[in-house]
Amino acid sequence: MTLTLSQPTPELPVRDVRKAQEYYRDCFGFEIGWHHEEGRIGAVSRGDCALFFRETDGPITPVVLWMFSADVDGAFAAFEALGATLSGPPKEEPWGLRQFTVTDFMGHEFHVFCD
Repeated sequence: MTLTLSQPTPELPVRDVRKAQEYYRDCFGFEIGWHHEEGRIGAVSRGDCALFFRETDGPITPVVLWMFSADVDGAFAAFEALGATLSGPPKEEPWGLRQFTVTDFMGHEFHVFCD
């Protein structure tokens, strides 16, 4: 038997799934996928990137994720146009990646990079 897997879908802790979905739509350009109110879980996606949100009442420790973009400068311009919170323009890092960071309203960080 052959096992085929795709990229994992991270589940980010949030206070309010609907608020997170709306934020990601408005500030990151994602599409709202679905929301299961009883399960306190929902999803957004943009291209091949999908994220789940899980509502929690406990403490939230921000998550750090790395997202590849073939056009990191174009990704930066798109996030900037939407008013996302950015670390600054893309730059070449000593570890060999060109990247920038975008942060959501809960403190979750996304390092957007290309090699």
